[in-house]
Amino acid sequence: MKNKNLKKENRIKLLSFDIDNTLIDFHTYKSNFTKTWVKYAKDLDIIITYNTGRLIDDVLNLINKGVLPKPNYIISGVGTHIYNFEEGKVVKEFNDVLDDGWNLKAVENIINKINHPISQQPSKFQHSYKRSYFFHDATDELVESVAQDFSNANMDVNVIYSGDKFLDVLPKWANKGNALQWLLKRLTLETNQVLVAGDSGNDSAMFDLKDVSGIVVANAHEELYKYTKHKKVYHTEKAKGDGIIEGLIFYGILPKEASEISNIDHTEDFFIKKELDNIADEDDSEKIELIQEGYKKAIEALRKNITPLGFSACSIPDNIPNGTDENYHSVWARDGAITVIGSLSLIDDEEIHKCQRQTLETLLGHISRNGQIPSNVRLKDNEPDYSGVGGICSIDSGIWVVIAFYEYVNVTKDIEFARKYIGDIKETMRWLGAHDSNNDALLEIPEAGDWTDLFGRSYNILYDEILWYRSNVCFGRLLEMLGNHEEAGEYIRWSQVIKKEIVQNFWPSTQQQLFSSVSFAEKQFTLGDTSYLIAQTTPFDFSWRCDTLGNVLAFLHGTIDSEKAHQTFKFMLGVGVNDPFPIANVYPVVSPGDPDWRPYYTVNLLNLPNHYHNGGIWPFVGGFWVKYVNKLGFRDIAIAELHKLALINKEGINNEWEFTEWAHGVTGKPMGKAYQAWSAAQYIAACHDLKLTNMNTKK
Repeated sequence: MKNKNLKKENRIKLLSFDIDNTLIDFHTYKSNFTKTWVKYAKDLDIIITYNTGRLIDDVLNLINKGVLPKPNYIISGVGTHIYNFEEGKVVKEFNDVLDDGWNLKAVENIINKINHPISQQPSKFQHSYKRSYFFHDATDELVESVAQDFSNANMDVNVIYSGDKFLDVLPKWANKGNALQWLLKRLTLETNQVLVAGDSGNDSAMFDLKDVSGIVVANAHEELYKYTKHKKVYHTEKAKGDGIIEGLIFYGILPKEASEISNIDHTEDFFIKKELDNIADEDDSEKIELIQEGYKKAIEALRKNITPLGFSACSIPDNIPNGTDENYHSVWARDGAITVIGSLSLIDDEEIHKCQRQTLETLLGHISRNGQIPSNVRLKDNEPDYSGVGGICSIDSGIWVVIAFYEYVNVTKDIEFARKYIGDIKETMRWLGAHDSNNDALLEIPEAGDWTDLFGRSYNILYDEILWYRSNVCFGRLLEMLGNHEEAGEYIRWSQVIKKEIVQNFWPSTQQQLFSSVSFAEKQFTLGDTSYLIAQTTPFDFSWRCDTLGNVLAFLHGTIDSEKAHQTFKFMLGVGVNDPFPIANVYPVVSPGDPDWRPYYTVNLLNLPNHYHNGGIWPFVGGFWVKYVNKLGFRDIAIAELHKLALINKEGINNEWEFTEWAHGVTGKPMGKAYQAWSAAQYIAACHDLKLTNMNTKK
């Protein structure tokens, strides 16, 4: 399977990419594409072609300024000119094709007679084979009427409308697709060797080429989504140039490392510099030795959780049940899914792989008739439980299973497994979507309705919304794998709406525009700015606390960009969420007398300040934290944090290397159950992310 995929990845020989709002931002020219392409292009045997509405001189100017890398060819003016960049001249043979039936003066005369609000674009957008106009918010009927006017005059021209405001009139053979087709014939290349990318309607012709591969960036106009919904395209999660990089990674043209982190050097920022200075004199070899010892112990701990039904939450032989603790003797949806995700690097280990698959099968085998995935399934009798604390279901359990299912299929490439359960997953997505009762793209979560089951938060909760965004992406990717590109595009498209709403609602700023229809919470946001995504919003209030897991997952899942993630990282370093061990799950903690305090926080003395979900240290969250730091580009800090994570996992209550459930947020004293599956799994994942594993780990 791997060899087959590699062959598919290497077949692309030519790239044909739109420029504006595809490779670069139209207004600012900002993009990470050029920097990334220049770094990797020298190792690629591939032709790059710009296929744009801009004229040649305009494109050359962008290249000379370093906004765009040097191409091989430029198709300009919406398919009306082909420019050989290496030879520095227009390919005149192509223009001979366009002369057939083209009369520029006649085109202008007909446009001038049209009784619609059309105005000509500036002269820099015009040339002898192209007339371009502004035609704002024109309906399909209006555009069709313009085309009919030309037809009535016995003129065979190409009328293209894009971006809800641009109207181009071109020779009948002129469009981005035909020009590309002509170039391919000249280069003796097949259409299945081509990858195209765009964001608007005038790019649609490129996607018409038979067997062509495509990228539709996240910021694409609805018109292009509609046009390509039946075609085999990759819908990116990122916008513009970052989306192109994402797409090139998907098609195997660029390596995973090509994903750009930041164009700004943050190493001199106060808290980051302080952290780097603190670890500068530390012995890396000693840290790595402990990390690798922990890696072996983590695999041993994970094996303790293997049961016939899947991963248990904690080791059954090592934890004597007491009262409600009996529910630990279950395959938990949330814990199991996170454990599956964290252990996927061990997919070649037959015993672990079998348990990963069985965990998913056990949970998916108990989906209710309305699509709800059980909170847990008891090991002793294979009976599902759909409720949580107080009989309230855990919404995030189902979301995690959707994500884990995709991650598992994506690694194993087991399409038959995906096909077997895709209907069940779809029902789960419908059940989850029903928790968006007001259709604002965000889920409404009941109190105690997610992993912080004894912590008082509700309605729009950052952590759950991040997972909701990710699950829509994952389900879309699953549908892509199964060839259902139309429905896949709908879910990927909806995920972008969710992402926009998350940033709008959870990253308060004084710069936000106020309108009469804004909510109470939005009005309160104008009181100040944050450096992180806030924990919760409701129609009536909000929580300014920093949910560390929610913010970490936001960056790992691509909900926020690297610049926002850097701001958050500096904040979390500054307040010490990683001290003494990574990391406390919330900052600041809730103390008695605080409006957010709940009397039930004293139940079993769990949620006292710096305990459990109220500022406790969670090693599984620490695993995500290490990957977060590494993704930001601070490998040295990530290694130091992984070393601290190894230390808390080694601490234990009774023995070393117990990978306990949680620890006190101030003292670091281990608490909860021993040999917690997700603590071990996410430590394993962090080691693999940093490539610090000891390869002699098999049984």
